[in-house]
Amino acid sequence: MLPKGLVPYRVSVDQYAAMVARGIFTKQDRLELIEGMLVRKMTKGRRHSRASENCRRAIERALPEGWHLEVEKPVRLPLRSSMPEPDLFVARGEVDDYEDLDPGPPDVALVVEVSDTTLAADRALAATYLNGGIPSYWIVNLPERTLEVYTAAGREILAEDADVTLFVDDQPIARLRVADFLAGRKTE
Repeated sequence: MLPKGLVPYRVSVDQYAAMVARGIFTKQDRLELIEGMLVRKMTKGRRHSRASENCRRAIERALPEGWHLEVEKPVRLPLRSSMPEPDLFVARGEVDDYEDLDPGPPDVALVVEVSDTTLAADRALAATYLNGGIPSYWIVNLPERTLEVYTAAGREILAEDADVTLFVDDQPIARLRVADFLAGRKTE
């Protein structure tokens, strides 16, 4: 918390991208831009890593030609002064299409965060993604073994035994099992 009267300096997406390009930040800095502020990225535990890999496999198998999956790469959200690096996102085209500019809302069909210890922060990011132009945001909620689906229509919570529809360009592409995203086995 800043002392009273001090105003933080807000950073735009373009300013942040320029700082990254100039090498101002090192790999040890582990930062991302959220709502104009530089935020430290959280360290990921084993359960988070396992679930991220499960998500990657399930979603990649379902993607149609002309779409690919990015893992922990920046998404450009200029309307929200944000450049988060979500666990996964589905992007139009090929990886090499984004050599000069990170994908933004017209290019991204879905963002996925796996949440183990950062659920409140990941839920708060729903507004950043949706108001930034991303059509769908999923949180794989590991403690509750659910999938939270956020769209302009609202939030839906799907149980482990449910299916979720993957949409690309507003078209249903596949039905995926929520259980396939989760790490480990259900405990009674």
